[in-house]
Amino acid sequence: MSFFKTLFQKQEKPITSYVDFWNWFQQHEKKFYNVLRKGGDVQSVFFRKLAEKLDELKDGFWYTAGMFSDDVAELVITPDGAIENIVFVEELVAAAPMLKRWKFTALKPALNIENVSIRMGDYKFSSIELSFYPIDHAEYPDEIDIVIVYDNFREEDKNLIVNGTYLFLDNYLGELNSVTTIDNIRVASKAEATEELIPILKLKDFLIWREKEFVEKYKGIRHNTIEDNFISLEATLENDLPLFAIVNSDLLTWDRKASHPWVSIVKIAYDGTDNQGLPNEKAYDLLNAIEEEILKELKDAEGYLNIGRQTADSLREIYFACVDFRLPSKVLHRLKEKYKDKLEIQFVIFKDKYWQTFNRFRTS
Repeated sequence: MSFFKTLFQKQEKPITSYVDFWNWFQQHEKKFYNVLRKGGDVQSVFFRKLAEKLDELKDGFWYTAGMFSDDVAELVITPDGAIENIVFVEELVAAAPMLKRWKFTALKPALNIENVSIRMGDYKFSSIELSFYPIDHAEYPDEIDIVIVYDNFREEDKNLIVNGTYLFLDNYLGELNSVTTIDNIRVASKAEATEELIPILKLKDFLIWREKEFVEKYKGIRHNTIEDNFISLEATLENDLPLFAIVNSDLLTWDRKASHPWVSIVKIAYDGTDNQGLPNEKAYDLLNAIEEEILKELKDAEGYLNIGRQTADSLREIYFACVDFRLPSKVLHRLKEKYKDKLEIQFVIFKDKYWQTFNRFRTS
């Protein structure tokens, strides 16, 4: 009897959309709620099943859950610091249904400083143990470079202390602000400090001020590339294979780079090559077609500047500087899925206000 029950048991519908996911969640929400509220095997009853369904939808979804209040459970969906996945987390939660017993949150929310206290191993991370100071760069005035000072810093436990500090910042600032407003961050000991220490509770106000100043300075700045000049560059890799690049030389010398602070790099591995690792005619046409698809959606007038491309050793890289990370994330993910049976496409998005990533292409 159990054999036939298993054989004819209704198979769950594959999760291919936000609607699919939330329909599945609603079918099981009572069970998930009860295991969180009453206690039990949360891992097997809830988290393991949740992870499987999120992975079906898209990779890069992480989560945490608990009781928000006596009667309401909270599920927090997080990209775990991955810029490329923030927009998908936001969209998933925006599509969530209204459920009486549940609160759904996109990214770890900001908490009041008095409520933030993290323990990792023998270390505690709170407003008592942490302070900070900014580093100013005359050459890069808009860069937000922060040193976080931990009172009981020990070099032998550096990795644990750094991780604990980052976790504290995620909870204090909120995950979105933590990963998007600070350009560079370093954790140090008191002995390494080179400036006067500022209480960590003032960091949030400092970042709000700097971000407001930055937005006002660069709001609405766009660059039309129609009449820009492009240059061709050649080099030789360490394995003696040739490298060819085409870059927008006018953009590389533009004095308003920080208005487009997000760098997107698309990496396309191709199979059709000549004996020097360069694309043959068929591969070349496909690579160009893909690039044209990207350019149709990421337009310079809307804040997405094509810096150029590099081709070498069976890999093409395409470079953009962007006003935002959300649209590039969606466009490039969609492209990656579209061509996954033909080419391996990967992409990264990160903040680089002064486009230092492209310094190697500058000829002067």
